Amino acid sequence: MSIDLATVAMMGAVQAVLMALVLWTSTGSYAGVARASLRIRSTALVLEAVAWVLLGLRGQVGDWLSILVANAVLLSSYALTVRALRMLLDVPQRQRLVIAATVLGWLGIVWFTWVMPDFGARVICVTAVVLLDLTLLIAPLVSDLRRRRSAARRVLLMILAISAVMVCWRAVEQLLQAHAANSLLLASPLNVLFIAFSATQPLFTTIGFLLVYNEAMQDELKSLARIDPLTGVGNRLALIEQIGRLLKTAARDRTPLGAMMLDADHFKSVNDRFGHSGGDAALRALSSTIRQVLGRGEVFGRIGGEEFVVLSPGSDLRRMLALGERIRSAVAATSLVLEGQAVKMTVSVGVTMALPGEREVSSLLRRTDTALYMAKRAGRDCVMAEGEMPAQAI
Repeated sequence: MSIDLATVAMMGAVQAVLMALVLWTSTGSYAGVARASLRIRSTALVLEAVAWVLLGLRGQVGDWLSILVANAVLLSSYALTVRALRMLLDVPQRQRLVIAATVLGWLGIVWFTWVMPDFGARVICVTAVVLLDLTLLIAPLVSDLRRRRSAARRVLLMILAISAVMVCWRAVEQLLQAHAANSLLLASPLNVLFIAFSATQPLFTTIGFLLVYNEAMQDELKSLARIDPLTGVGNRLALIEQIGRLLKTAARDRTPLGAMMLDADHFKSVNDRFGHSGGDAALRALSSTIRQVLGRGEVFGRIGGEEFVVLSPGSDLRRMLALGERIRSAVAATSLVLEGQAVKMTVSVGVTMALPGEREVSSLLRRTDTALYMAKRAGRDCVMAEGEMPAQAI
């Protein structure tokens, strides 16, 4: 039974249009980069559909339309797909490289269509550009998979890898076989396989895009669930997770882990004088001041209310006390203006160290809270280590 490849190409065009509609309509409630990315991919699918229609009409319309325009539209669809995926993955889009390759490849197609007609050379021109585009699509997916496991990226990577293999196979056939098919619509085994796969590729690639988008949104929601919306630092959930990881690392590597809990002194009076909006402004200012003192290696978050926690991997008690004193001094030296009035804030700081082999997050937090309570009893605006007597406040 013979297969009409022109019909298969038309079916691929219909499928591409349907997938474009699915992507476009499903992104109505999206926002930002995700929406822009998926809509660019929708446009690429429409261009791909146009290319397949023109290909299917080869022999019924002029070569300038079925070859030159069709290949220009096809290469443009690949260029837009590169932009869409790299935008979605938040990596450099390489637009200049893609545009330059697309233009040069198309000029080569023009040359080997009108000036020096050579079907095999045209195939090589298209292959070179498409392989570059596929490389730019595959590279960030591979890089992501090295850092973490991702089913969505693995699916999309597999689809793109198969596309690369098919494109290379077709180019190699043109280079090595003297009697290779000189038209994509001639029903050779490779052409049948190539067009059949290409006709179904829009479906699989669209599924891959949506899976990657869904995974990115899940990651973003997970991140947002761990951010304190008022101050922008890690919240209690994030702190508990990070403390657990740091305790495991410290126990495994037998390295010190310092922890401190800070509390804004007399914070209720700020709320009473300036209301909750004033209290919120004070907490944001306090958080900003503390962050300016901390180094890159320290973990900082809001445990609740006006209480914050700082973790310092590798720091001993002496360094923790010095860090606590730098924070206390910085806060005391900062003046906050609320409703035209200058407001001074101070903090009490409780410091402790993770015990050798300690794994319990609640145990470490309980001991930092005890040290903080001692600082409060010592008169506030001071730094106390766990087990210190109030008279030793620094």
